[in-house]
Amino acid sequence: MEFLKKHVALLIIGVVIAIGSFNLGFNSGEKRLSTAIVGIDNTTEGEPSSVDFAPFWKTWNLLNEKYVSASTTVKTVGDQEKVWGAIQGLTNSLGDPYTVFFPPVESELFESDIRGNFEGVGMEVVAKDGAITVIAPLKNSPASRAGIMAGDRIIKIDNKETASLSTEDAVQIIRGPRGTRVTLTIFRNGAKEPIDIGVIRDVIDIPTINTKELSGGIFLIELYSFSAQSPNLFRAALREFILSNSDKLILDLRGNPGGYLEAAIDMASWFLPSSKVVVREDFGPSKDERVYRSKGYDIFNEDLKFVILIDRGSASASEILAGALSEHGKAILVGDKTFGKGSVQELVNITPDTSLKVTIARWLTPNGTSISQSGIEPKFLVKYSVSDMENKRDPQLDKAKEILSQ
Repeated sequence: MEFLKKHVALLIIGVVIAIGSFNLGFNSGEKRLSTAIVGIDNTTEGEPSSVDFAPFWKTWNLLNEKYVSASTTVKTVGDQEKVWGAIQGLTNSLGDPYTVFFPPVESELFESDIRGNFEGVGMEVVAKDGAITVIAPLKNSPASRAGIMAGDRIIKIDNKETASLSTEDAVQIIRGPRGTRVTLTIFRNGAKEPIDIGVIRDVIDIPTINTKELSGGIFLIELYSFSAQSPNLFRAALREFILSNSDKLILDLRGNPGGYLEAAIDMASWFLPSSKVVVREDFGPSKDERVYRSKGYDIFNEDLKFVILIDRGSASASEILAGALSEHGKAILVGDKTFGKGSVQELVNITPDTSLKVTIARWLTPNGTSISQSGIEPKFLVKYSVSDMENKRDPQLDKAKEILSQ
């Protein structure tokens, strides 16, 4: 066990890991409740002095006075629904796909996503560049089994164009009861024409971790998400690695869309001395940055041979962990450039049954690189093609094994 630091071979077995802040793409667990909207009036309380709201109220009154629906079957929109629509327009004006207002129904759906209690196809998507882009399909999900890949651009959902859809609109259409079918028309990099992929919805079981011993004395940890349980499961996986007497480790973060910030920090702490920077939270010029540092478990020495696999489906907490261990010289990155989900969202209750997910900061690597702008670049760029998937080849994993065997 020369790859372990002295006297710590068994430390990994007994360390207690405290799970702290809730992230899942949000900041450290803050969830504030603001004053509920009670009714509709023309009050100017809190109105910015430099903003003229007269056009808004003029439009409001003209709609109430003049608007007649072109169809007798269209549901009448109430005043409160108009307020929700106005707030959605306000958030959309920022041009940030991660800043979203959730009316009552959408708010409940979003909460169920966070809890992991849902039926659908099992993939994370975002509205980007006029289409719905797949961040990553979950491991062994209906989307993954159907052949959906990270980076696929969904241009139609059951023949409905996606160009004008928000992320939340697309999620609502794609989601559905177990056993039902949804057809996704996707455009894939390298393909000449769009292709239709049918996916049968199912109950989504979000996986977390898997371990394997590979030939050549290489130990593989596949991490699929940064859940609340991930730090404990990762500790157990590292224990397996130590007991295998291998000094060659691969951490597979491909297709991992992220999760809890605290989980990424805790995992990085097994490889970094105390107080080393894991990630920086940049709030812009008006506020000092927040720095998250290693807890200093730091049980491996320089004899550990360590490769991390990343791809376009590696996002958020995956990028934080990969970026930190790469920049501190602890791991070699192999695969494809990551997604670039480096913004921090806070979930705020607007009323008891509506909420606002708002971008409040951006993630920077220890050296100050913006994850949102640049993503994380691997040292060894290795593409994974449709042909590789169809023929069950994995050139990225093969490259990682080659590096560790040298």
